[in-house]
This record gives sequence, structure tokens and C-alpha cells, in this order.
Amino acid sequence: MSERLQPGDVAPAFTLPDADGNEVSLADHKGRKVIVYFYPAALTPGCTKQACDFTDNLDLLTGAGYDVIGISPDRPEKLAKFREKESLKVTLLADPDKTVTETYGAYGEKKNYGKTYMGVIRSTVIVDEEGKVERALYNVRATGHVAKIIKDLGI
Repeated sequence: MSERLQPGDVAPAFTLPDADGNEVSLADHKGRKVIVYFYPAALTPGCTKQACDFTDNLDLLTGAGYDVIGISPDRPEKLAKFREKESLKVTLLADPDKTVTETYGAYGEKKNYGKTYMGVIRSTVIVDEEGKVERALYNVRATGHVAKIIKDLGI
């Protein structure tokens, strides 16, 4: 079970391939705030709802100085399908070996229908312009989460 990040921690650096196979690093966003969200799987109902909510609010978030990056264990090809099918505008990154997901504390024990298993914990980490964790939210709900972030950030 990975350690959860706390406000004030330095956000772990990462470089992952996007839906087109291009490398994207957290460092590419230095000087901007970044909302990094972790989701279990592309093309599933909850993850689709969350990605669409981020896309629908992307202009508002970028206008307030926030970039949005979604990370899942999916391969870039699946992320490209997800992006096309749902007309997503957020940056989607592939973390098939879950290294970044674990580093951010977004991988661990989950319970579903009485079964316990290891998986991606739906999480959102907000990184400030200096690369420090501003907020770290774990076990978030797919529905209503984006609206809550916008409200909490005062956007």
C-alpha cells in the first residue's frame, strides 16, 4: 500500500505517454497549477462521467490557471479510443505498470461487493505552481467530484 500525499509534500515527478504516445511530464506544467486525477479504467461508466465533467469544465479550470491530467493504467491506444469516443479534451496519460499511481498513493486495497482486492483508488492531487501538493483527495466519487473541486478552489 503506497503512502498518501499530504499538502506541502513535493509532488513526485513523472513522465508518461499520452493517448498519442507523446511523453508528458509534470515538469512541463511548472508555473501552472495542475489537477492530476487517477481513475481505474477508460471507457467505464464512472470514469467516463468524471472525464466528461473535467472536459466540460476545462475552460473554467484553465482560465483559473489549472491544467488537468488524467492518469490510468490503460495503454495509450485505449486512451485514444476513450478520447475520441467521448470527445475528451483533458490530457490522458498511460501508467500501465502503475508506478506513478503508486507514488501518488492512488493504488491500494479496495472493497467492492464484499470482496477486497488491489486496484486504482479514484484520487485527485492538486499541485501548485511550485510543484508542491496543495490538496490530496482520495476515494473520491466520480459523480459530482469536479463540481466539488471547483467549489473548494473558489473558482
